[in-house]
Amino acid sequence: MQEWPRLSPIRTGLRCKCPRCGQGELFQGFLTLRRECQACGLDYGFADPADGPAFFIMMFGCIPSTIFAVWLQINFEPPFWVHFLTTAPFMALTCIPPLRPVKGWLVASQYFHKAEQGKLARRDMP
Repeated sequence: MQEWPRLSPIRTGLRCKCPRCGQGELFQGFLTLRRECQACGLDYGFADPADGPAFFIMMFGCIPSTIFAVWLQINFEPPFWVHFLTTAPFMALTCIPPLRPVKGWLVASQYFHKAEQGKLARRDMP
């Protein structure tokens, strides 16, 4: 059994690399996780970031983009095409590109901290 160094989840996750070896690709396509690492064979079955990436992107990308759109409308009352040329690209750039690295970071953090689904602890009744 080979020992693997503990790699930083931020470093491996944001680069979308395997959280165990730091070499293999984490994704197949844009957001689809691979079944396993092609370098070290780590099974990615443990990974379940669920809606975490979307939540973080909404909080740090979509909300500021929406605030920008509202500010632009209130202060300048521009025609619709100005929103189309400014707000739409700004929202797309703050919401779509960060999804992949944020998902990679969450998967790497799950591996690093050995996170798993919660279970109820039962006490034996006397």
